[in-house]
Amino acid sequence: MKKSIKFWMVAVMTVLTATAARANDAVYYVNGSHLEPVQETDISVKKEILTINIGDDGFAYVDVDYTFQNNGPDKMVTMGFEASAPYNDGSELDFKGAHPYIMDFSVVMNGQPLSYSNGVVFGRGDMEDLPKEVQDARKSGQVFVPVNFDRWHFDAENSERLYNKQTDEYASFAYAYYFKANFKKGLNTVKHTYKYRMSFGIGKAFEVPYWLLPAMRWANHQIDDFTLRIKTDNCTKHFIIENTPFEGAPFRVTSGKGKTREMTVDDFGEKYTVTEVVLRNGTLEWHRNNFRTKADMEIVSADQLDYLIDWGNKPVPVYYDSGDTYMGWYEISSEHDKYFPNIKNEAQLKAFGARVHRNLPYAHRGYVFKDAKLRKFFESQWWYMPDPTWKPTDNSFRKHEWDIINQKEE
Repeated sequence: MKKSIKFWMVAVMTVLTATAARANDAVYYVNGSHLEPVQETDISVKKEILTINIGDDGFAYVDVDYTFQNNGPDKMVTMGFEASAPYNDGSELDFKGAHPYIMDFSVVMNGQPLSYSNGVVFGRGDMEDLPKEVQDARKSGQVFVPVNFDRWHFDAENSERLYNKQTDEYASFAYAYYFKANFKKGLNTVKHTYKYRMSFGIGKAFEVPYWLLPAMRWANHQIDDFTLRIKTDNCTKHFIIENTPFEGAPFRVTSGKGKTREMTVDDFGEKYTVTEVVLRNGTLEWHRNNFRTKADMEIVSADQLDYLIDWGNKPVPVYYDSGDTYMGWYEISSEHDKYFPNIKNEAQLKAFGARVHRNLPYAHRGYVFKDAKLRKFFESQWWYMPDPTWKPTDNSFRKHEWDIINQKEE
């Protein structure tokens, strides 16, 4: 006999807020009213260490550490990156170009802090989807085009777009962070840091997209020595990463407690491979020499797997994130005699489902359950990592987690 347990984590419908910053840094040519990307011919990326720390506070903390080799004479170039406009969050356009969700941005080159500029620019998109004046200004690839606000105005009903009343055209916009970089001959270092509010939405507790392809426009068309580090300091995170940008080497847990596995997913008929990761107070690392990526990166919370995997008769994994206060509802499907041999009817099954629900904050932290039924259930979940040293205290959980723990069965 097959049964299913249905329960509500938090019954809140929430809209997607796309607030993620984008990089890597690339070189641009300032041409009157717009910035155009150029292929750098003298300066190569010798090394990059990209560290993304996913916090329990809803923010990602980014640290990008470059080593460049300038094979030509001293030269000044304009470097920069784009930050996508927030989507459907109600924030209005900042005409000074400061992204409402990016904070504490800094740039240090060869040990010296640099000043930077902000600008509002037309966003990315296929050429045929952009207004004619933008198409005329763009030469190729990914281009910044500063907005002329005499013609373009913020569209309050579509907060990620601008509207030109004269031509009746719409265009998405983005925020730009760019700065002058004086490269001396030989080795140079550029380091910048910032934090930003991660995207979230229905079935997506957090998302961390990051553009890798612009780095291919430096002189060597690659990063000679590339390291990606994803950290989860003082928290546990469960997420997936599409493998396309990271061919040829595996992801490895280098500190803390964690594990990985690969799986094939199906996104409306498009099949691809992802690496599923659960990481507690640790570091996930990917490294490769002569890194020539074919795609950009995206880190997404593992609740997306409910939409990307056909679980069939297998139990749908219980997803939980202690930092997510807007968790949607999930259904656990199970084979009765395998997971619940002593449950005889629907009422008992529902009661046990409620117990599972209330104990998710404990399981998330690795609590070793004394109750045999709960222990067996959570040990059947791939993401569960028991930690015999962890003991709950009054300060172990956040307020919204206490609401889950104390929730009474309906």
